[in-house]
Amino acid sequence: MSYRSYWKLAFMTKPIKKAATPLAPRKSPTQARSVATVEAILQAAAHILETEGLSACSTNAVARKAGVSIGSLYQYFPSKDAISRALILEQTTALVEDAEKIDLQQGGRKALEDLIDVAIIHQLKRPALAKILDAEELRLPVAADLKRQSARLRKTVHDILSQADMPEGANDAEVMADLMGIIKGLVDAAGARAGSDSPASATNLRKRVRRAVFGYLDAGE
Repeated sequence: MSYRSYWKLAFMTKPIKKAATPLAPRKSPTQARSVATVEAILQAAAHILETEGLSACSTNAVARKAGVSIGSLYQYFPSKDAISRALILEQTTALVEDAEKIDLQQGGRKALEDLIDVAIIHQLKRPALAKILDAEELRLPVAADLKRQSARLRKTVHDILSQADMPEGANDAEVMADLMGIIKGLVDAAGARAGSDSPASATNLRKRVRRAVFGYLDAGE
């Protein structure tokens, strides 16, 4: 995933830090060519991060990998940290959008299983990248940037836990935070250990997370 400590962001209580260096993009791409340039920069940065590590991901290295001039890169991203911020936003938004696609008509328990699957898929899709972005998210003051996504995720989780087949009180704030902590802890730990997105490892992780989540929910009935 991404990402990304998305559950932590959705239920965060720590104060929001201010950036020491500029993180916001200098300008937003509007034309197809500029959109393609920004996407090439982000994909180049993601590739360098997951293959060579954070220390190798300089703005010059990213520009070379993306096939753009350093001047073109600086038109959109004022710093290396700004690129990390953009990747975090991109990955987190993708996860939230996939979570919002879950069909609530199938009931809360099945929807919660689907939410677990979304978390696992995003974390194990590119585990090396996800691990680095998780660390970057803790280092960089991006909480304010992710405020909208975190609110959307909280609403999705609340809607799932409010379904009629869920235990009474499942949508309480404390219970929601506990459940998201369980999912995040198990999925992030698996992502940190993962060397690939093998179906066998994903299936095993899915079983373990479901057992922990539904064991917690059912124990409170």
